[in-house]
Amino acid sequence: MGLNALLMSRDRQALRLVAAAFQDMGIEQRACESAGDAMELLVQNQYSSLVLDFDLPGAVQVGKLARMAMPQRRPVLFALVGPSTPTGDTVQAGANVVLYKPLDPEQVKCSLRAGREFMRVDRRQTSRHRIETLVYLQFGIAALPALVLDLSEQGLALQAPEALPPVRQVPLRFVLPGTNHMVEAMGEMIWSDDSGRAGLFFSQLKPTSRKYLKNWLLKHGAKKRDAVRVLLRPERMRRSAQISE
Repeated sequence: MGLNALLMSRDRQALRLVAAAFQDMGIEQRACESAGDAMELLVQNQYSSLVLDFDLPGAVQVGKLARMAMPQRRPVLFALVGPSTPTGDTVQAGANVVLYKPLDPEQVKCSLRAGREFMRVDRRQTSRHRIETLVYLQFGIAALPALVLDLSEQGLALQAPEALPPVRQVPLRFVLPGTNHMVEAMGEMIWSDDSGRAGLFFSQLKPTSRKYLKNWLLKHGAKKRDAVRVLLRPERMRRSAQISE
């Protein structure tokens, strides 16, 4: 698999210039117009580079999500910024290269070529199944996306772009990877930390959601002992493993 790029912008001129530069470099690209679509694509595929228009809402969250990936999977992040774009947003999202709008074709070419040296091809091993899906936590009228790290019938572990609000319970929903089945539940916060990691217990789970989840776990070889492991803090997991050894 060669190098590829994900572009998030509604600026047609900027998209044309960036896409043309990537095409000249032999880099495949895919474009989307919203943070929600970009985050879904990021968890489903690996991208060598990510171009984010920071004039669009949610760009910071998309950038943070991309930085959550393992070092060998992190895309090179190019930030598109305008005259009124808060510069702190690009820093917060971990941008590697900043491109200023209106874009200059030569600046785009030079910047993308420089970033190409740090792009990685997807070399993931397919022997180990990875859970790659987003869970949406509903805090009032705002839905916060987070990456599902582990999953069991009892609950899940997640990584959010920021520390979660101090609540006891939160409605959540996610699509089971490789399916169209939506799981909807009430999550009870078992633990959380300042980095955005957390473990949630399913205090309420719709019957259809429970059925979908159980069948999915059986199909993917989940073990009963995983039910406890998923809900433990990472340091407690390590201690438990040492005791069992």
